[in-house]
Amino acid sequence: MSFTLAIVGRPNVGKSTLFNRLVGKKLALVDDQPGVTRDLREGAGKLVDLRFTVIDTAGLEEATDESLQGRMRKLTERAVDMADICLFMVDARTGITPTDEVFAEILRKRADHVLLAANKAEGRAAEGGVLEAWNLGLGEPIPLSAEHGEGLNELYSALLPLAEAYEESAAEAEEESPEVSVELDDDDFEDEDNIPMPTAKKPLQVAVVGRPNAGKSTLINQLLGEDRLLTGPEAGITRDAISLNLDWKGVPTRIFDTAGMRKRAKVQEKLEKLSVSDGLRAVKFAEVVVVLLDAAIPFEQQDLRIADLAEREGRAVVVAVNKWDLEDEKNEKLKALKEAFERLLPQLRGAPLVTVSARTGRGMDRLHEAVMRAYRTWNARISTARLNRWLEGMISSHPPPAPQGKRIKLRYMTQVKTRPPHFVVMCSHPDKLPDSYSRYLINGLRADFDMPGTPIRLTMRGQSDKNPYKGRRKTNAGALTKHLGKKKS
Repeated sequence: MSFTLAIVGRPNVGKSTLFNRLVGKKLALVDDQPGVTRDLREGAGKLVDLRFTVIDTAGLEEATDESLQGRMRKLTERAVDMADICLFMVDARTGITPTDEVFAEILRKRADHVLLAANKAEGRAAEGGVLEAWNLGLGEPIPLSAEHGEGLNELYSALLPLAEAYEESAAEAEEESPEVSVELDDDDFEDEDNIPMPTAKKPLQVAVVGRPNAGKSTLINQLLGEDRLLTGPEAGITRDAISLNLDWKGVPTRIFDTAGMRKRAKVQEKLEKLSVSDGLRAVKFAEVVVVLLDAAIPFEQQDLRIADLAEREGRAVVVAVNKWDLEDEKNEKLKALKEAFERLLPQLRGAPLVTVSARTGRGMDRLHEAVMRAYRTWNARISTARLNRWLEGMISSHPPPAPQGKRIKLRYMTQVKTRPPHFVVMCSHPDKLPDSYSRYLINGLRADFDMPGTPIRLTMRGQSDKNPYKGRRKTNAGALTKHLGKKKS
């Protein structure tokens, strides 16, 4: 078993930079301005031969009320309670501040094991700050440079005895725990319709996207059953794309909370641009994208762009309308929503549209069913024989056009990929086949094979009308006659 290391400290001391170095990836957003990190971000840390879970936290603030800074501090305190070891970071160049002294006292009371790290310790300008850190009473400070990777050997030496003690205690607890035997049925090994179902090693990847203040973090907190993500009335609280693992009604799931996406013209600050690009990367990693709308202002231009982005990336899409508990005329509103959905997003025709309330938890069962249905459709595979029988019927009902008198023949159809379903049609003159006929075939696939909402890729590939064997017999016969004539002479 691995231990958990929480990195805590004032804003802008370099916690996210060290987090990124320990996980070996640029997962956390990093910027010069303080207070970039707001949520708790977990990652798989690695330092020489040590493997552990590392938690990046928001900068410790002195606020204790229900303000944004106060709520951020509560989340950080919760990370301290969760962690086996706390790494308290100070800025060696700035020196020890009164705020550092306050939080050092808090950590002495709340944390089991505290290590002190003086970051930004490269160069002579930091020597005074490293010596001053002794005054905190947390033992010998570890001089670090998270930006340049200096001091990691000293950090390893400090972590090693604590990690060994933790492994010994975990092994003893495992020996004392009773063995549990689980009987498995043959049915446990059967996949539904041969669709690869999510497992603990490969969980279902779900990204929740939408405009600011649509309720994305509140929705994920409701699914987790705890206030794991920072929420509030302020728009744009979430900055990082945070991934969390949960067992969603028996389905291993990794769910991504993303920053709210505003119109590109309104995104001016560098930090918001980083947040939006982080959210777009989460969409590319996801298998199912939940586009969360605000019931009061649904299907604004930005909502349509976000849904179209998910479709262009080839992800299964579920549209969820949040804050449904605040609606009075629910039947009329739902009817208007469905009509607007069909009209404004024809490329997602038939995609699940569910109403939810992230605050009260209503509609979460419907959301899970819609996500799983979209996932199964996204993985669907249709046999070539069924596809070609279906293609014959579609051609009989509506033959392809004959531009400039040239008849276009659709000869053969097969599915080449899933996730999303991708079909290839072998035909003559593919460049002359209008887009309207391709849409006719795609709409037919959706309706006849029960594939609503999922992106469908259809490629027309050219196939020559010429018979590849034409003239071969004549050539061979001529060569044989010529050969026999030479033999006679």
